[in-house]
Amino acid sequence: MNTTEKNLTLAATLQPRRVMQYFAKISNIPRGSGNECAVADYLVAFACKYGLAYHRDDANNVLIKSPATRGKEGAPALLLQGHTDMVCEKNGDVSHDFTADPICLCLDGDFLTAQGTTLGGDDGIAVAMMLALLESDDLPHPALECLFTAGEEVGMDGAIAFDYRLLAARHMINLDSEDEGQITVGCAGGVRTDLAIPVTRRDPEEKEEYMRVTLRGLCGGHSGEDINRGRTGANALLARLLSTLCRTVPFSLVRIDGGSKDNAIPRECEAVVCLPQVQGATLAMTLMQLADTLGEELSPEDHGCTMTCERTERDGALAPMDAESTRRVLCALHTVPHGVLKMSLDIEGLVEYSRNAGVLRTREDAVELTLTSRSCRESLIDHAQTSLDDFAALCGGTVTHRNRYPGWEFAPVSAVRDAYIAAHTALHGVTPSVAAIHAGLECGYIKLQCPDMDIISVGPDMKDIHSPDEKLSLSSVARVWQTLCRVLRDWA
Repeated sequence: MNTTEKNLTLAATLQPRRVMQYFAKISNIPRGSGNECAVADYLVAFACKYGLAYHRDDANNVLIKSPATRGKEGAPALLLQGHTDMVCEKNGDVSHDFTADPICLCLDGDFLTAQGTTLGGDDGIAVAMMLALLESDDLPHPALECLFTAGEEVGMDGAIAFDYRLLAARHMINLDSEDEGQITVGCAGGVRTDLAIPVTRRDPEEKEEYMRVTLRGLCGGHSGEDINRGRTGANALLARLLSTLCRTVPFSLVRIDGGSKDNAIPRECEAVVCLPQVQGATLAMTLMQLADTLGEELSPEDHGCTMTCERTERDGALAPMDAESTRRVLCALHTVPHGVLKMSLDIEGLVEYSRNAGVLRTREDAVELTLTSRSCRESLIDHAQTSLDDFAALCGGTVTHRNRYPGWEFAPVSAVRDAYIAAHTALHGVTPSVAAIHAGLECGYIKLQCPDMDIISVGPDMKDIHSPDEKLSLSSVARVWQTLCRVLRDWA
């Protein structure tokens, strides 16, 4: 039995069955950011199968509309929304092609996980719930508009490209949150910045050796939701180690590469350095001593971190950087501000401003670092851009800012929020909390385009999204599904 068949067989044993069967079906479709054509094809085929009106645009957004069921014709239309793309992260020892292979689903008690890769519960579970509702002929609901957006994980490209004149609904439930007990009513905006530090390379010398330093096993996680949990980014940690090391054991940097997604806290980073042959053993010993010392600073979640330092051959066509380039690169990577930069003065425990040093790549003529800055305040996003402009000027680099998206501010009056609170409380005996989050949601851009849209964001419990440790609680999926169905039933 192949992975596709195993996923469908497993889903048939899970509840809510209709939802989980659709989750398995889309898990069989490769849908990393930028590769949403196939899942958009699937959604269009679904709409045609059930005779539902749909619209697909050039960005691979798909809007599917379902008329109100009998007795709900007079209720206001309701918009449900989630994104089709997923973050593609895998463990270093896992062989998986995200452009061709299905996600291999696994069951671990109450949790659905994947085999060594991200699960795609963010935001595949939203897609599955919307499809289950659209298919249903026994669930009462008002007129439904289900918007499946593409490219959310790489800058909300789909939400930016969509034509909002196609929407009639002015009440919306976004299904891209990861805490069942919390209704999200506000989120951070953000911007991505590409920092390029130019380098000059020198001719290799005969009596030199090359050492590869590899950092693995950090916890990683979401660069917004998990940024305040004390987790260490691999890029920043290895830069700190090397910057400290070069003060006692001089070397030339050849390359340094880490992370694969700018919205994920990087778990791995690797560097190759060059130095006189007689000093290789000293470098390795000194580096391991430094790693032991800095390891005491790591959070318990990062205690799986390991570092190796071993001799290697010259790294392809890349020659060693000269002393000035090595110094400039390590200084920049060591000192660029990252992590939590400011906590909210208004909401206890809420991060107001942060930065993630997510993707680090070495080219022939430059070292490039992609950073994601987040804040609920537009003024701080402005500051993120100008401060990195100044930082680049200091280190002799250049910056490019892209994919800026707005935050979403709390609305004091919300009919859809009241309806969800009532349904959740009635079904589960617990009143959900109402909060803003530090992650970015498409709600911010949709609110910008539709200022009169009444919006909340909800979702089932998920852990460690954007990492291969991602977990989706099945019991929580069932409760959120029940609550959503009750909201639709009672919506008037």
